[in-house]
Amino acid sequence: MTTTSIEQNLDWGGADPLALDRQVCFALAVANRAVLAVYRPLLEPMGLTHPQYLVMLALWGDAPLSVKEIGQALQLDSPTLSPLLKRLESSGLITRTRSSTDERQLIVELTDAGKALRAQAELIPGAVVHRLGVSLAELEELHSVLTRVNTAALRAGALHE
Repeated sequence: MTTTSIEQNLDWGGADPLALDRQVCFALAVANRAVLAVYRPLLEPMGLTHPQYLVMLALWGDAPLSVKEIGQALQLDSPTLSPLLKRLESSGLITRTRSSTDERQLIVELTDAGKALRAQAELIPGAVVHRLGVSLAELEELHSVLTRVNTAALRAGALHE
C-alpha cells in the first residue's frame, strides 16, 4: 500500500492517528446507525423501510423514472434496487412497466396511493430535525460536508457511478 506525500506529511499533533475515537469511518458508522434508528419509528406507520423511503423520495421528486435513473440517483446497483422496487410494487405504491421507446428499460411510476403517501412523508424531515436535537443549519452544513466527502470519494474511485 502506498501513500501520497500529502498523507505522509500530516501532523497529528502527537495524537495516535489510529485511535478509534479519531476515525471518520467510525463516527460515520455510528451516526448512520443512530440516524436510521431515528427514521425507523417515523417510517413504520407508513409501511416503509429506510431504503424504500429513499426510492419514494426520488420518485416524489421526479416520477416517472427509469430503474437506471433511480439507481443513479440513489447510487444503488440493480441487484440491490430490484427487491426494493418489487416490495414497493407489491405494496401498491409504484408500478413498473416496460418503456414504449426502449423495451430494455423499466419505467417506475407512482400509483395514486404512492402519491398520497407524500403528504404523510412531508412530516418526516421536521420530525427528524427535532429528534436529532441539532439545528436545521447544522444539519444543512453536515449535509454539505458529507456531499463533498462523497464527491471526493467518487473522484478517487471509491464509489461507482
